[in-house]
Amino acid sequence: MTKSEFVDAVAARADLTKKDAGDAVDAVLDTIQNTLSRGGDITFSGFGKFHVAERGAREGRNPQTGARMHIAASRVPRFSAGAGLKKAVKR
Repeated sequence: MTKSEFVDAVAARADLTKKDAGDAVDAVLDTIQNTLSRGGDITFSGFGKFHVAERGAREGRNPQTGARMHIAASRVPRFSAGAGLKKAVKR
């Protein structure tokens, strides 16, 4: 599902115009992005949790040359599915 298809589905489900649904989806995504960029967590009970994980520095290899290279530590976004979402997907 693309973002525009998602906006269409939200508009139909919530009886909103496509513009209002698009604005709402953008606001949710921006809020999630801003919260994670500050290192915060977002939890939706039964759905899941968005959080930031630390990925340590490590040695890697260039797949073309086989040369060793250093990969720096980084922060990455993660999502952990909640019980309600897992149950809905299992069906």
